[in-house]
Amino acid sequence: MMASEQQTALDPVPASRARDGKVRQPRPARRWLVPLLVVVLLAQMAAVMATTAVQQTPTIDEPVYVATAAEYLHGQGIRYNPEHPPLGKLVVAVGVAITDPHVDTAFDGPQIDLGPHLLYESGNDPWRLMFWARLPVIVLTLLFGLVVFAFARELAGRAAGLTALALYAFSPDVVAHGSLATLDVPTAGFLLTSVWLLWRARLRPRRYVPLAGLALGAALATKMSALPAVPVLVALAALSVWSARRGDETRRRLLRVLAGATVVALAAVAVVWASYLVVDPRLRWTSQDQVPVVHGLRGTLVDLLPFPQAYADGMRLQFRFENHPWEGFLFGRMYTGHLWYYLPAALLVKTPLGLLALWAAGAVVLVAVRRLRPAAPYLLVPAGVLLASAMTGSRDFGTRYALFLPMFLAVAAGCVVAVRRRLSRVVTGALVLFVAVSSLLTFPFYLPYSNEAFGGPARTHLRLHDSNVDWGQDLGGLAERLRERYPDERIWLVYKGSGLPSAYGIEASDPREVPVDDVHGLLVVSDSSVAKAKGRLAELIDSSRPVDEVGHSITIYRR
Repeated sequence: MMASEQQTALDPVPASRARDGKVRQPRPARRWLVPLLVVVLLAQMAAVMATTAVQQTPTIDEPVYVATAAEYLHGQGIRYNPEHPPLGKLVVAVGVAITDPHVDTAFDGPQIDLGPHLLYESGNDPWRLMFWARLPVIVLTLLFGLVVFAFARELAGRAAGLTALALYAFSPDVVAHGSLATLDVPTAGFLLTSVWLLWRARLRPRRYVPLAGLALGAALATKMSALPAVPVLVALAALSVWSARRGDETRRRLLRVLAGATVVALAAVAVVWASYLVVDPRLRWTSQDQVPVVHGLRGTLVDLLPFPQAYADGMRLQFRFENHPWEGFLFGRMYTGHLWYYLPAALLVKTPLGLLALWAAGAVVLVAVRRLRPAAPYLLVPAGVLLASAMTGSRDFGTRYALFLPMFLAVAAGCVVAVRRRLSRVVTGALVLFVAVSSLLTFPFYLPYSNEAFGGPARTHLRLHDSNVDWGQDLGGLAERLRERYPDERIWLVYKGSGLPSAYGIEASDPREVPVDDVHGLLVVSDSSVAKAKGRLAELIDSSRPVDEVGHSITIYRR
């Protein structure tokens, strides 16, 4: 897109000229229509995320982030969770600070016990603490929605912006993880923001290149999975500066390109260092766990990173996780190790059908429509590189590792309306409506969402596991169900999560610790445990009758 075309997309609604030659300004109603629709879309998204956040108990990853955030607030430095940089947890700390929780600064147990100790053993209200910890991530998710709208609007106009925002706001994955105190949505959102700023740098590089570097640094300071995007975004910075300096002679132009790429890299590095210095100005880093030695290319790359020692050691811990023989579950098959096609298959199940169609159409339009073609490298290349990187990982735990796709491809999908054919716009509108209905029908159970082709959220557990379905989020719902429908029953529980059942009034025993014939009453099993059941648990499930389910993530059997 030429600079003049991009600026046209930024202009206000143009005045129209009547037959008598007089210029008529647009009606106030039309002028306010787009902002009103933006507010409506974000308001409904905020409502469903807040409702979900209130109802869900802690997921598996949340307690350690929340507890680490509380430690930051009490000046404990970087003692726990070094495998993730501090910025995302500093965001969570904003909400944690409002609750003013009691923190046991003398606690020196293992990381796995840190979260439960704060939530259930330190005199805090886990419901209140978790809601406020989730609230800053909800706010960030809504702000990233504005980035999606602005990016698509600049590419193809107001209709494109609204289409992109609608697809983002109704994305079940974005809603599900945007309502949790986790790091996946912030990382993806900061990356999208950086790319959007680099696109704007094609017109004003001096203003937007440094800002893009700061946004990239925010992603790197939130989660290390953003690292594969660094060379791509540095290259896009060079491309933007090159495009902005068409009138310069070649040597000066190349120097400016080099300067722009350098500014992005230095700004990103500065944000990472700043996030660690905020937590501990003296960088007193000591690991609670033994840091593994990493050899080969990985070890060399870690040693070359211009980041604090805690960041490098966190990467070494991540590589240890990558070497672990994790168990996966896909389409009813349990396996050990990694399947390269796991993420594409999981996305096929967990993405609304209308969204899949519009993602594909948006990618085609970006490449095929001449005036949109310059935006293709900015949207498609980072998303492709990040997806390829995620597909090589060893942890087949969920589509949360690809949350950048609903953001980047929502912008691309919004550009479909740039095809000025009535049929294409009608089809696009119908698909957006299909996505909205599919998303709203799963409320408030967004984590176990799957599309209609795979039976909806009630059948997701037959094909996927872990954060795709059951991340421990329905322990509170289980407690309420047992009180209402099964009072005074003997409960046998196999729960996969970080919550403490007794803290929610569930008194249960582990059926795997007694002979099978001694298990009578209600057998309650998390669906992730059902998917991977073997030995005694498999025998118990096979000889029991399912009678109920909670949140599409926990099954209740009668024995």
